[in-house]
Amino acid sequence: MSEACNTMLSEDDLHYLRRACALARHGLGDVSPNPPVGAVLVRGGEIVGEGWHHGAGLAHAEVEALTAAGELARGATAYVSLEPCNHHGRTGPCARALAERGIARVVFGTRDPNARAAGGAEYLRGAGIETFDAQMREAYRLIEAFAVAAVSDRPYVALKMAASVNGAIAARGGMRRWLTGEEARALVRGLRIEHDAVMVGAGTVRVDDPLLTVRPVHARRVPYRRVVVCEREPIPLDRRVLQRDPQVETVILAPRGRAELFRALEPFVRVVYADDEQGRLDLGAALRALKAMGIHSVLCEGGPTLAASLLALGLVDRLHWLIAPLLIVGAGAVSSVAGGEDFDIGGWRFDEVRALGADAYLSGRLRTEDRCSRD
Repeated sequence: MSEACNTMLSEDDLHYLRRACALARHGLGDVSPNPPVGAVLVRGGEIVGEGWHHGAGLAHAEVEALTAAGELARGATAYVSLEPCNHHGRTGPCARALAERGIARVVFGTRDPNARAAGGAEYLRGAGIETFDAQMREAYRLIEAFAVAAVSDRPYVALKMAASVNGAIAARGGMRRWLTGEEARALVRGLRIEHDAVMVGAGTVRVDDPLLTVRPVHARRVPYRRVVVCEREPIPLDRRVLQRDPQVETVILAPRGRAELFRALEPFVRVVYADDEQGRLDLGAALRALKAMGIHSVLCEGGPTLAASLLALGLVDRLHWLIAPLLIVGAGAVSSVAGGEDFDIGGWRFDEVRALGADAYLSGRLRTEDRCSRD
């Protein structure tokens, strides 16, 4: 499987694009609602300028790289992980900045899915600058959350599930120790940092009493949101997610038909009511409410009832699946996905499979398009 679909690019082009993607990763966790972007300027086979986007309202990656290069930018090739923008927001259009500074050639990793900002490639070509779309999988993966949120009225939803080899998360009475090892838990901590919010079901809060924080909370991401889905009853007032924290905001999603039960929580947290025609919690409407609050990406950490609901409703954009080298057996074993139906993984394309210590990690998304950069 090639890492880019544009066969007109050289190995050097791919090398510098990978460098641009590596720079873009520095912005993960800081730049939302913008996408992470990195840029590298190369002239005469030497890197003359680099940059990445540090946060909304700050200089874009291309401008940072142009500033670093100074006069050496003229005649250089610009490698950018995302198509240079072509609109006036809090900063000016990067496509125009590249053209005005005399960039001779532009290679970008993937197209901008945001209609307001797209069109940079056409502008550059119109200015006589040789411009290539690499259709690079790595570049698209970096902006996957942004791409979903840019065209949807709900946030991007990533579901993290951890289970034994036979798909269980606990024996009768619950686990008495961690299911996965430290490397897997470190990966989950990193995933939390990359998303605007972490979400769990009320059952997880009642049984495990998690704190659901990120360490550190990035200055540009205050407050970090922890979301608890309550389909029936509110969570107890002594749960740790209800502790006041100036860096973290707790949001409770609840059906309006049960509002009286949740009044006691309202002094401590934000309660968002969303229900369907039967008076039950409407997860789709609840996610739309989160998007309206400025939450563009959510990491859902379960448990099994919430995971099953999100999967059944088609609301999961990416699955992070951790498998521990354990067998949990017995009549009381708890499945990682609630319900009587099997979870069919045939419709998912796992684009990352690797070992994390003794655990296995699979990450994938639904097969929705044949576009090469998204395979």
